[in-house]
Amino acid sequence: MRCRKCSHPAVIKMPRHNIALCKDCLTEFVHTQVRRAIDAHRMFTTNDRVLVAVSGGKDSLALWSILLKLGYHADALYVDLGIGEYSLQSRQKVQRFTEAVATSYQATLHVHTVEQEQGAGIRELATLVRRPTCATCGTMKRYQFNRVAIEQHYDVMATGHNLDDEAARLLGNVLHWQTDYLDKQSPTLPASLDGFAKKVKPLHRLTEREIAAYAVIHHIDYIVDECPMAKGSKMLAYKRVLNQLEADSPGTKHTFYLKFLDRQAKQRQEDSQTITEQDQHRLHPCETCGQPTSTTVCTYCKMMAKAGSHA
Repeated sequence: MRCRKCSHPAVIKMPRHNIALCKDCLTEFVHTQVRRAIDAHRMFTTNDRVLVAVSGGKDSLALWSILLKLGYHADALYVDLGIGEYSLQSRQKVQRFTEAVATSYQATLHVHTVEQEQGAGIRELATLVRRPTCATCGTMKRYQFNRVAIEQHYDVMATGHNLDDEAARLLGNVLHWQTDYLDKQSPTLPASLDGFAKKVKPLHRLTEREIAAYAVIHHIDYIVDECPMAKGSKMLAYKRVLNQLEADSPGTKHTFYLKFLDRQAKQRQEDSQTITEQDQHRLHPCETCGQPTSTTVCTYCKMMAKAGSHA
């Protein structure tokens, strides 16, 4: 198999584009797609301070690597959730990447350990508050990512969500007609008010497989196993459905998600209010921690209070 662009040996076949690419051409393709995402959605510039949420997986570590190579000021945050051996291995992957790559760019790694402040790992917290582990984890990570971004004065926080992730999330939101979530499913969510960091997803144009190939050819050592807490997740089921559709009709995920973004952009141009203006009417500081919430006390603080009462 030869590269479609330069005829060198290809490292990946990409049916959705009807091409195969060699190592150098894949690198160029990935960097171009990330630049295109950043520029098209006005995510950030080289003058901004970016905080990348890293987990030890291929997507987040590849994103951090790509942003550094493209000349962006990107630091990272790792949240240790206390999931036994899995968290131990993922933290080691992040630390090794920092030592091998990030340090040469003078990039900083921030680490937050759940047990240090909450007194329990994510499993124990989920049991205490009687919530699904994934829901507890999501609340915890979103809170800590936003907190560190605000406290450390970062202009924007970036996550490694890829095309597979976003297409699966869109499918779930459509199946359940979760219109509030559909309104917010964008590669860029603005800093709608003080205490709420801007959030971006620079990898949304790239598939999981393309990012994995990029990680392999650039020797990014990442944790391969799925989080043990994700077993039975609906998102994994949605991904399996979309993978079957993609196998039957290459480009399905790309068309499904990017066409949605096109329609969403046109709708926003017609609407009188932007997401930022809507949030300003709906959100206010949490009475306990001061972070934005639509209720008196945010979900995170409610969860911590409930956990404390059962401790």
